[in-house]
Amino acid sequence: MRYDAEHKERTHQRILAEAASAIRTKGPDRVGVAEVMAELGLTHGGFYAHFGSKDELVACAISYMFDRMIARFERKTAGLPPAAALAAYIDSYLSLAHRDAPGRGCALAALSGDLPRLPAEARARFTEGAKRLPAALARLIGKLGHADPESLAVSAVSELVGALALARAIADEERSQAILAVSRASIKARLGLGAAA
Repeated sequence: MRYDAEHKERTHQRILAEAASAIRTKGPDRVGVAEVMAELGLTHGGFYAHFGSKDELVACAISYMFDRMIARFERKTAGLPPAAALAAYIDSYLSLAHRDAPGRGCALAALSGDLPRLPAEARARFTEGAKRLPAALARLIGKLGHADPESLAVSAVSELVGALALARAIADEERSQAILAVSRASIKARLGLGAAA
Protein backbone atom coordinates (compact mmCIF):
# COMPACT_ATOMS: atom_id res chain seq x y z
CA MET A 1 0.00 0.00 0.00
CA ARG A 2 1.34 3.44 -0.95
CA TYR A 3 0.92 6.33 1.47
CA ASP A 4 0.81 10.02 0.71
CA ALA A 5 3.39 12.55 1.89
CA GLU A 6 1.11 13.72 4.72
CA HIS A 7 0.90 10.18 6.10
CA LYS A 8 4.67 9.87 5.97
CA GLU A 9 5.08 13.20 7.80
CA ARG A 10 2.52 12.20 10.47
CA THR A 11 4.37 8.92 10.98
CA HIS A 12 7.68 10.79 11.14
CA GLN A 13 6.27 13.07 13.85
CA ARG A 14 4.88 10.10 15.79
CA ILE A 15 8.29 8.43 15.73
CA LEU A 16 9.94 11.63 16.95
CA ALA A 17 7.40 12.04 19.75
CA GLU A 18 7.81 8.44 20.92
CA ALA A 19 11.61 8.61 20.70
CA ALA A 20 11.69 11.94 22.55
CA SER A 21 9.59 10.54 25.38
CA ALA A 22 11.68 7.37 25.63
CA ILE A 23 14.97 9.30 25.50
CA ARG A 24 13.85 11.69 28.25
CA THR A 25 12.61 8.83 30.42
CA LYS A 26 15.34 6.23 29.93
CA GLY A 27 18.26 8.13 28.43
CA PRO A 28 19.42 7.82 24.81
CA ASP A 29 21.68 4.83 25.48
CA ARG A 30 18.78 2.73 26.75
CA VAL A 31 16.43 3.39 23.86
CA GLY A 32 16.38 1.09 20.85
CA VAL A 33 14.95 1.70 17.41
CA ALA A 34 12.97 -1.56 17.53
CA GLU A 35 11.24 -0.65 20.79
CA VAL A 36 10.33 2.87 19.57
CA MET A 37 8.79 1.42 16.42
CA ALA A 38 7.04 -1.39 18.31
CA GLU A 39 5.43 1.13 20.69
CA LEU A 40 3.85 2.73 17.62
CA GLY A 41 2.82 -0.56 16.03
CA LEU A 42 5.35 -0.05 13.24
CA THR A 43 8.03 -2.35 11.88
CA HIS A 44 11.72 -1.94 12.57
CA GLY A 45 12.38 -1.93 8.84
CA GLY A 46 9.98 1.00 8.36
CA PHE A 47 12.26 3.14 10.51
CA TYR A 48 14.73 3.55 7.66
CA ALA A 49 12.17 5.34 5.51
CA HIS A 50 12.43 8.15 8.08
CA PHE A 51 15.93 8.08 9.58
CA GLY A 52 19.30 6.77 8.48
CA SER A 53 20.39 5.62 11.92
CA LYS A 54 19.64 5.72 15.61
CA ASP A 55 22.11 8.61 15.95
CA GLU A 56 20.08 10.61 13.44
CA LEU A 57 16.88 9.77 15.32
CA VAL A 58 18.39 10.94 18.62
CA ALA A 59 19.59 14.21 17.08
CA CYS A 60 16.21 14.88 15.47
CA ALA A 61 14.37 13.93 18.68
CA ILE A 62 16.47 16.47 20.60
CA SER A 63 15.43 19.23 18.19
CA TYR A 64 11.83 18.02 18.52
CA MET A 65 12.05 18.25 22.34
CA PHE A 66 13.28 21.84 22.22
CA ASP A 67 10.57 22.81 19.72
CA ARG A 68 7.96 21.42 22.10
CA MET A 69 9.61 23.09 25.10
CA ILE A 70 9.42 26.52 23.46
CA ALA A 71 5.84 25.87 22.35
CA ARG A 72 4.94 25.12 25.99
CA PHE A 73 6.69 28.30 27.09
CA GLU A 74 4.68 30.31 24.57
CA ARG A 75 1.39 28.69 25.65
CA LYS A 76 2.09 29.36 29.34
CA THR A 77 3.06 33.00 28.79
CA ALA A 78 0.77 34.07 25.93
CA GLY A 79 -1.27 37.18 26.60
CA LEU A 80 0.17 37.79 30.06
CA PRO A 81 2.10 40.86 31.19
CA PRO A 82 5.84 40.10 31.53
CA ALA A 83 5.93 39.64 35.33
CA ALA A 84 2.83 37.43 35.35
CA ALA A 85 4.15 35.46 32.36
CA LEU A 86 7.47 34.79 34.08
CA ALA A 87 5.76 33.79 37.32
CA ALA A 88 3.38 31.46 35.47
CA TYR A 89 6.24 29.78 33.64
CA ILE A 90 8.36 29.39 36.77
CA ASP A 91 5.38 27.89 38.63
CA SER A 92 4.68 25.50 35.77
CA TYR A 93 8.32 24.47 35.31
CA LEU A 94 8.90 23.83 39.02
CA SER A 95 5.58 22.05 39.55
CA LEU A 96 4.93 18.55 40.82
CA ALA A 97 3.29 17.76 37.48
CA HIS A 98 6.48 18.61 35.58
CA ARG A 99 8.65 16.78 38.09
CA ASP A 100 6.50 13.66 37.76
CA ALA A 101 6.39 13.62 33.94
CA PRO A 102 9.99 13.32 32.75
CA GLY A 103 8.84 11.75 29.47
CA ARG A 104 7.07 14.98 28.52
CA GLY A 105 9.31 17.41 30.37
CA CYS A 106 12.20 19.72 29.70
CA ALA A 107 15.03 18.36 27.56
CA LEU A 108 17.56 20.41 29.52
CA ALA A 109 16.82 18.64 32.79
CA ALA A 110 16.41 15.23 31.18
CA LEU A 111 19.51 15.15 28.98
CA SER A 112 22.22 17.32 30.54
CA GLY A 113 23.93 14.35 32.15
CA ASP A 114 23.89 12.33 28.92
CA LEU A 115 25.41 14.96 26.65
CA PRO A 116 29.11 14.06 26.97
CA ARG A 117 28.35 10.54 25.71
CA LEU A 118 26.23 11.58 22.73
CA PRO A 119 27.44 11.87 19.13
CA ALA A 120 28.52 15.29 17.85
CA GLU A 121 25.29 16.00 15.94
CA ALA A 122 23.14 15.33 19.00
CA ARG A 123 25.38 17.57 21.12
CA ALA A 124 25.15 20.30 18.48
CA ARG A 125 21.35 20.08 18.41
CA PHE A 126 21.26 20.22 22.21
CA THR A 127 23.57 23.25 22.24
CA GLU A 128 21.34 25.09 19.77
CA GLY A 129 18.19 24.12 21.66
CA ALA A 130 19.66 25.09 25.01
CA LYS A 131 19.97 28.70 23.82
CA ARG A 132 16.25 29.02 23.18
CA LEU A 133 14.78 29.02 26.71
CA PRO A 134 17.20 31.62 28.14
CA ALA A 135 16.55 33.79 25.07
CA ALA A 136 12.78 33.52 25.59
CA LEU A 137 13.10 34.36 29.29
CA ALA A 138 15.49 37.24 28.55
CA ARG A 139 12.91 38.86 26.27
CA LEU A 140 10.39 38.94 29.13
CA ILE A 141 12.96 39.91 31.76
CA GLY A 142 14.10 42.79 29.56
CA LYS A 143 10.55 44.15 29.53
CA LEU A 144 10.77 44.45 33.32
CA GLY A 145 13.64 46.92 32.97
CA HIS A 146 16.50 44.77 34.27
CA ALA A 147 19.93 46.00 33.15
CA ASP A 148 21.27 42.58 32.10
CA PRO A 149 18.32 40.35 31.16
CA GLU A 150 20.51 37.78 29.38
CA SER A 151 22.59 37.03 32.48
CA LEU A 152 19.50 36.87 34.67
CA ALA A 153 17.85 34.50 32.19
CA VAL A 154 20.87 32.17 32.12
CA SER A 155 20.96 32.15 35.92
CA ALA A 156 17.21 31.49 36.15
CA VAL A 157 17.33 28.65 33.61
CA SER A 158 20.29 27.11 35.42
CA GLU A 159 18.37 27.08 38.68
CA LEU A 160 15.16 25.86 37.04
CA VAL A 161 16.94 22.93 35.40
CA GLY A 162 19.04 22.07 38.44
CA ALA A 163 16.12 22.25 40.85
CA LEU A 164 13.93 20.08 38.61
CA ALA A 165 16.66 17.47 38.12
CA LEU A 166 17.42 17.36 41.85
CA ALA A 167 13.73 17.20 42.81
CA ARG A 168 13.36 14.21 40.49
CA ALA A 169 16.41 12.48 41.94
CA ILE A 170 15.54 12.89 45.65
CA ALA A 171 13.65 9.92 47.08
CA ASP A 172 12.30 11.96 50.02
CA GLU A 173 8.99 13.44 48.79
CA GLU A 174 8.94 16.25 51.36
CA ARG A 175 12.50 17.28 50.48
CA SER A 176 11.74 17.07 46.76
CA GLN A 177 8.75 19.38 47.11
CA ALA A 178 10.80 21.77 49.25
CA ILE A 179 13.47 22.02 46.53
CA LEU A 180 10.82 23.05 44.02
CA ALA A 181 9.19 25.56 46.40
CA VAL A 182 12.45 27.18 47.51
CA SER A 183 13.69 27.52 43.94
CA ARG A 184 10.38 28.99 42.75
CA ALA A 185 10.60 31.65 45.46
CA SER A 186 14.31 32.28 44.87
CA ILE A 187 14.01 32.79 41.12
CA LYS A 188 10.97 35.03 41.48
CA ALA A 189 12.74 37.15 44.10
CA ARG A 190 15.84 37.44 41.90
CA LEU A 191 13.68 38.64 39.01
CA GLY A 192 11.76 41.05 41.25
CA LEU A 193 8.39 39.49 40.49
CA GLY A 194 6.90 40.23 43.93
CA ALA A 195 3.12 40.43 43.61
CA ALA A 196 3.14 38.49 40.33
CA ALA A 197 4.43 35.47 42.23
